[in-house]
Amino acid sequence: MRVQQVILTTALDWGPLEALRELDPDGVLVFGAVSWFEQGGLHQALRERFPRARLLGCSTAGEISREGVSTGACVVTALKFERTRLRSITLPVPGMQDSHAAGQGLGQALAAPDLQAVLVYGPGVAVNGSALVAGLSQGLGRSVPITGGLAGDDGAFVRTWVLGDEGVSDRNAVALGLYGTSLRLGHGSYGGWLPFGPVRRVTRAEGNVLQELDGEPALTIYKRYLGEHAKGLPASGLLFPFLMEDAQSGAQGLIRTILGIDEVNGSLTLAGDVPQGAQLKLMQASTDRLIDGAEHAAEAALALAPPADVLAILVSCVGRKLVMGSRVDDEVEAVGDVLGPQPVLAGFYSNGEICPVGEAGPCQLHNQTMTITTMGEALEI
Repeated sequence: MRVQQVILTTALDWGPLEALRELDPDGVLVFGAVSWFEQGGLHQALRERFPRARLLGCSTAGEISREGVSTGACVVTALKFERTRLRSITLPVPGMQDSHAAGQGLGQALAAPDLQAVLVYGPGVAVNGSALVAGLSQGLGRSVPITGGLAGDDGAFVRTWVLGDEGVSDRNAVALGLYGTSLRLGHGSYGGWLPFGPVRRVTRAEGNVLQELDGEPALTIYKRYLGEHAKGLPASGLLFPFLMEDAQSGAQGLIRTILGIDEVNGSLTLAGDVPQGAQLKLMQASTDRLIDGAEHAAEAALALAPPADVLAILVSCVGRKLVMGSRVDDEVEAVGDVLGPQPVLAGFYSNGEICPVGEAGPCQLHNQTMTITTMGEALEI
């Protein structure tokens, strides 16, 4: 497997893409600021230069490469496999209620006995990310590692974009299947946030809309704990996510970010589902703890695959970027230190991260984590 990367920095200047032509890539990953999708021409420029490559990617809240974190750029990473076969599917997600069906359709279209892994990128607003992932897992019909994320728009939560073979859209999800026995894949996800305050029980919720905590309107309780920060909602909600524990199974570790608020109904819209009866705690973080979390995610990925992989896809949450501020490059540098100098780093700051839980657990939507996917091919015997 070979990987090459360029970073576009000047609007409508597609010249740097020429450096990737000689590789004749099988797949091209594209993570760029919203402007690169809105101005037009991106898909056409890619398709003209890479006519047979599978195209996938999305808009961001910041772009990640080995150079660090950029804002306003477009990171284009070309992938050439020796023995791994690729297939991509794009399906519409017209609204939040369609998320599960769209994911299921993606999974059914990609399912095959030799499917080894799936990369998926979906819209970052008006979507139920956990339902999209659950549908994808159901459609695949067996345990296949799924990693990826939800598109960003620099924390505005207004309009995001996804790139697929057919073009760019604000209402599509794209999934790439990787097939064959040569693929090596590692993955890891970690937060670094600390819970605070009492545990609150979800007494009323529907999907990803949290309506009541301990019998009170969820927004009322949330504002009470945020204090002065409540004036900045919903954006300030990125700094204070929830840690969720399932009352039935006791499973914990999933973090849920606030995407929106409803002042009339007193509810919170979260990036993923919150089942009734679940227990929630507010969380906060320091920059140092988030950087430590990024290191843990890289170590978990290395534990599943040898360190000689040539690509590492990093998907980190926009909320982490807001907390770290000018030190945001430090978490990418920390990941690079763990993985070593060989892998090309590509990725973005997202509205949600997608990764299995632990070494072999089910795929889940995460919030406020650094999620890492390492990829390479085994040497031919």
